[in-house]
Amino acid sequence: MNQHLSDLARRYWDTLMEANPTTAAILGDHRFADQMEDGSREAEDEVLAELTSVREAAAAIDPATLDTEDRITRHVLLFEADGMIGEGMSRTAEYLVDPMIGPHINLITYIPQVQPTTSEQAAALVVKASKVGTSFDQAVGRLRQGVANGRTPPRLAVEKVIGQLDAYLASPIESDPFLRIRPPEDMDDSAIAAWRDAMTEQVRASVRPGLSRYRDAVAGEIAPAARPQEKSGVCWLPDGEEVYTRAIYRYTSLDASAEEIHQIGLDEITSLEDEYRELGGVVLGTGDLGEIYDRLRNDPALRFETSEQVKAAAQDALDRATAAVGDWFGIQPQAPCVLAEVPEVGAEDAPLAFYLPPAADGSRPGTFFINTTDPTTRTRYESEALAFHEGVPGHHLQLAIAQEVEGLPDFRKHGLVTVYVEGWGLYTERLSSEMGLYSGDLEKMGILSFDSWRAGRLVVDTGLHALGWSRQQAIDYLTENSPQAPNNIVNEVDRYIGYTGQALAYKIGQREIFRLRAEAQATMGSAFDIKGFHDTVLEPGPVPLDLLGELVREWACLLYTSDAADD
Repeated sequence: MNQHLSDLARRYWDTLMEANPTTAAILGDHRFADQMEDGSREAEDEVLAELTSVREAAAAIDPATLDTEDRITRHVLLFEADGMIGEGMSRTAEYLVDPMIGPHINLITYIPQVQPTTSEQAAALVVKASKVGTSFDQAVGRLRQGVANGRTPPRLAVEKVIGQLDAYLASPIESDPFLRIRPPEDMDDSAIAAWRDAMTEQVRASVRPGLSRYRDAVAGEIAPAARPQEKSGVCWLPDGEEVYTRAIYRYTSLDASAEEIHQIGLDEITSLEDEYRELGGVVLGTGDLGEIYDRLRNDPALRFETSEQVKAAAQDALDRATAAVGDWFGIQPQAPCVLAEVPEVGAEDAPLAFYLPPAADGSRPGTFFINTTDPTTRTRYESEALAFHEGVPGHHLQLAIAQEVEGLPDFRKHGLVTVYVEGWGLYTERLSSEMGLYSGDLEKMGILSFDSWRAGRLVVDTGLHALGWSRQQAIDYLTENSPQAPNNIVNEVDRYIGYTGQALAYKIGQREIFRLRAEAQATMGSAFDIKGFHDTVLEPGPVPLDLLGELVREWACLLYTSDAADD
């Protein structure tokens, strides 16, 4: 690898890991395990300056002097740096009070996933816990800056966060996220007891008081200034247009306008109607779209009854998919994928599921988290599509493979080019039908339901953040144009409000992967090989869509030319 580029890639990754020490520890990088995130404006400015320096230096490298792999690295580095710089420029910390991605819920959800492998790492986590209060005091300082700048969070998000914090602060000390960290194997019983005592003391002295101060500041200072539901999107911020333009690029890798994306979503919703009618006639005995949506949304026979059923169905689908991947993928991950439940605190406001990649040091497998709260609202017909998306052949196959490819810089192994990552997850929901993984026609309704959901995201996200939609407008649109359950629709709309632009990635990425596959098939004819296509998409790790297109076209042309020569 070009040494200068290698150094820049390392600088970039080290900067991100030092700024996000919890993420680093989850990934198995314990260099900063004794640190908490520094939420101050000064720290943010330092990170921005370093990322800008790295980006400028990478841009100055002539790609003609690089080999193929280094050209990929440079391209991805420029894109990733642009996205992170853009987020910093948007100063999201000034208004980020959110029940799904706020700093409090990240702590509650992800701290138990940190796995120390030595007693030194375990001791470092006690020091980390001692700094939680300072980190949340810094978060409060940023929110105060937001109020002063007229940049405030939506009121409903604030109210939900206050409820989550109240639930957390009322929970037993013994169940605290820091006390759910598993001690390393090199500690004996007495050392573990001493470590737990030290951690318990920090939870009492720093963690809970810090989150209590955060809760009181949010309730007492931020809530009165928060935006009403009629002004949920960032377009109501003074610099909202710039914020959303940056978000569109970061999460789609495209220079597309909000209006263009909005129209794509509307067209996709319309294009699904005939599929609903055809499959509805088979499994529900009706081709009436309204009746199909009503049955899928309200028929209790299509719902689970217990949390155990939700987990069992997800595990069964994951097992079937794992057994089948060899026929469709040449490259497969070594790390296993395991099933876990979304933590109880925050689960009511959490999505249906999510995936956490393996730790790079092998201390933790890839984990498919399934939300088992309110099981009677969880649909049987969507369960399998959800498992394929989050687990196998979806995110686990994709992200675990990226970690295991030899020679990739760390930022590419662990990169989350969202349009690629989520586009692949959505692509595999339909791919799984080709693979014969769905247990019946009813379960294939999950493909259509989730496609409506992701197409609707294009409409709703742009509606909220660019067109000035109210929260209720967004809820009404998804209710009228998808069979999603009401509780899921509400949670999803609130997710889009807080996680600006991220919802655009899924459908945009899926469409492009299918388009590139069709293009390769047209180019190659009988030489097209589905394993080769999938390996070409997965092997470089997460990449922006323009680069993915180049890689697929290069693979297709090389194989087509080679096959023609053999003929």
